[in-house]
Amino acid sequence: SDLLTPWETIERRLALAAEADLVLCLYNPRSRHRPEALRRACEIVLERRPARTPCGLAWNIGREGERTALLTLGALRDNEEADMFTTAFIGNSKTRILDGHLVTPRGYLQRED
Repeated sequence: SDLLTPWETIERRLALAAEADLVLCLYNPRSRHRPEALRRACEIVLERRPARTPCGLAWNIGREGERTALLTLGALRDNEEADMFTTAFIGNSKTRILDGHLVTPRGYLQRED
């Protein structure tokens, strides 16, 4: 939240995490006071990842009315539904959509024993 952390710090952290190819989770990514925060976060990540990167949104996790949606990073940037009760998930270069779920392999099957 840029209420406690300067936006410049958030931008730097997003850029570094995207460069490191980490999966990102953004809680409360958009609010009445920060309507452009999610768009700007996606733009920063889009400088380092393709628009087709798999992403997800989850609303009201663990509460009544819980729901989810799968979309791409390009579509996430333009999403207007995210709010203070949303968590946005941005996949990395290995993330795929499998049976309606975001899946990021941990590499166990890629090891040669």
